Amino acid sequence: MNSFIELDGQKIPVQMRQNAQARRLILRLNPKEDGVVVTLPKGISPEEGLKMAARNKVWIANQLAKLTPSSRLGDGSVIALRGVDHTLRHRPNARGTVWCEGYEIFITGEMEFFQRRLVDWLKKQAKADIQPQAHAMAAQLGKQVKRISVRDTVSRWGSCSSAGNLSFNWRLIMAPPEILRYVVAHEVSHLRHMDHSAAFWATVDSFDVDAKKSRHWLKKHGTALQRIC
Repeated sequence: MNSFIELDGQKIPVQMRQNAQARRLILRLNPKEDGVVVTLPKGISPEEGLKMAARNKVWIANQLAKLTPSSRLGDGSVIALRGVDHTLRHRPNARGTVWCEGYEIFITGEMEFFQRRLVDWLKKQAKADIQPQAHAMAAQLGKQVKRISVRDTVSRWGSCSSAGNLSFNWRLIMAPPEILRYVVAHEVSHLRHMDHSAAFWATVDSFDVDAKKSRHWLKKHGTALQRIC
């Protein structure tokens, strides 16, 4: 369910998301749409979520004011791949679709398909990095991953369902490899602990990741990543 709140004469999108595991109302920025996402626990109505968003108009205004302009990518744009800056090169008449050489990424075809082709390629890169790590970590726990998907999510970098399905935000491929590895470790650890207990964090630490540093990095740079594409 999508709604709006009025902020300085402007309509701010408010996206409602039901989450039976949530213990309270959660308000997060939605940098892709210059709005917010409200997570609703079981038994909480969208109306209550909208009221909560309205009560936090000052916070929302301050957060939106910090956002950098959305990044539409084109020839000559710079984008991070595995934490390293790469320059995008449009080659409309070249064969193939997308490939990487050195610190350049080449995209073929008409300009109207430039961004879609790039994003599709980045999603494949993300899945190629995530899959082997997720399966190896799960095996370390004596668990099995049912399915891995890479999506365009807003409020989460990853998720784990009770059925053992893992989902990840494709923009993780732009982050340094150790950040992606942390998110994979986080979600795989939910195969054993569907909570954020001390036992859960001990499991995350068993994968030799720096959870505190990685969470700080995502908090600092995550919004900027969401503004790309």
